[in-house]
Amino acid sequence: MSRPWLNRVLEHEPRRLLRAVDRVSFEVAQGETLALVGESGCGKSTVARLIARLYAPSEGSIEFRGRRLQMIFQDPYASLNPRWRVRTIIEEPMRFLDGGGKPVAELLRQVGLSPDDAERYPHEFSGGQRQRISIARALAGEPELLICDEPTSALDVSVQAQILNLMAELQQRLGLTYLFISHNLAVVSLVADRVGVMYLGRIVELANASELFARPRHPYTRMLLDAVPDLGMTGKPRTPVRGEVPNPLAPPTGCAFHPRCPYANARCQAEVPRFANGVACHAVEENRL
Repeated sequence: MSRPWLNRVLEHEPRRLLRAVDRVSFEVAQGETLALVGESGCGKSTVARLIARLYAPSEGSIEFRGRRLQMIFQDPYASLNPRWRVRTIIEEPMRFLDGGGKPVAELLRQVGLSPDDAERYPHEFSGGQRQRISIARALAGEPELLICDEPTSALDVSVQAQILNLMAELQQRLGLTYLFISHNLAVVSLVADRVGVMYLGRIVELANASELFARPRHPYTRMLLDAVPDLGMTGKPRTPVRGEVPNPLAPPTGCAFHPRCPYANARCQAEVPRFANGVACHAVEENRL
């Protein structure tokens, strides 16, 4: 992740490594939805790709007690082969996973499409319909875990609601487990059983969704929630978003959030907080927050 070799030689710059994900540890129970949230660049999509084995971890381990997992990507058009008919797209996982599986027509009906759509191409569908095709393709492998990497962020708001309702219905009917990656807290509040908040490659808070949205503990979690528009006009005091995410190639010492945190002290600048009781924060540990 360093600059090109010639630049480093000419400028006498040492090689630097980027820790996209650092000391992240969590479990996902069967049948639940665990959401990972945070600003762009916090590492949540990297975690998803590590679990799906699209990236190989340099350290640590990933344990999956199920039989199969599949992934739903953010952009439904980019993730579908434009030269293939829908039938071929959905059948592809079956060819690599010992065959079997449900008929394509049944999978299409399951996601709210017509069996006749199997003979069409991706460009003939709307964005919401393409995401339904992506979901059908994921279900073709009969997975137990679905990794959903911002599956609604590229869709219109009304279509987002349709896709979320579809995913909730499928989860209940098929007993699916979801790892849901998103930066949209409004969406997360609707779908998640538990929420993990990530900042600069680490989980800083992990709690039940109802508890986290009602009583956020970490200053970063509070900042994220304060950034959501107050449509109810409650008049509740809100802390405006301050600063920017640090350069991950040169992260701050101590707590990575301390340059943006209104509760930071000298300990925060020097010592990395340990994750305990669902949160990693010196201010919470010292009862200053």
